[in-house]
Amino acid sequence: MYHYFDDREALRQMRAFSGNLMQTLCHRLKQDYDIGTNFCLVGSGGKNLILQNEKEPVDLDYNLEIVRCVDFNDCRYLKECARKSFNKCLKRYGLQNCEDSTSALTSKLIPLRSSHHTSFSIDICIIRRGSGSKYSRLIHEKTGWTSNDRYYWNQALQSKDLKEKVADIKKHGGWERVRQQYLNIKNRYLTSNNLAQHPSFICYLEAVNNVYNEIYDLQRY
Repeated sequence: MYHYFDDREALRQMRAFSGNLMQTLCHRLKQDYDIGTNFCLVGSGGKNLILQNEKEPVDLDYNLEIVRCVDFNDCRYLKECARKSFNKCLKRYGLQNCEDSTSALTSKLIPLRSSHHTSFSIDICIIRRGSGSKYSRLIHEKTGWTSNDRYYWNQALQSKDLKEKVADIKKHGGWERVRQQYLNIKNRYLTSNNLAQHPSFICYLEAVNNVYNEIYDLQRY
């Protein structure tokens, strides 16, 4: 079952290491390929919602935003540049090459060099920002034949008024209820073997909407 990973010292070390590695990655992309990037901790790590399933490793999710390049539409080139640069950065720290999945680059497990005996991984999603606050993710659709693989931008899932709802919930002192809802939802899908169809962002949306609706249902009476 999931529980909140609340070892603050371990989290500090994870974030410090990951932040340094991401800075190195952005520098490498600029130096080697003249690709301008920014990065941001997102997902559970960016919302203080990091969960751990029993004693399994935890993961930190980052968005790597492409802000400058020769051709935004050459998605294969951009993904390969990011993959090669990430591997160089990992090698610098004595770590293995990353895994290239459909929508992310994922490091192998990184041991936390402390007494905590906790390992973690880093997931990097490559994005580009469009009009307003909308952004697209770089997708690598694998076919089994590398030469036939497809690379393209896919608009990321958005939630209407999500930031406004979160701000309203915090204004009413309801953030701890979101944390509890999020934990309950993750464990519900885990025990029903349905977690693969409900990624963390979907669980987070469900938790926020549940608490938001509870608050405004109470205000009606």
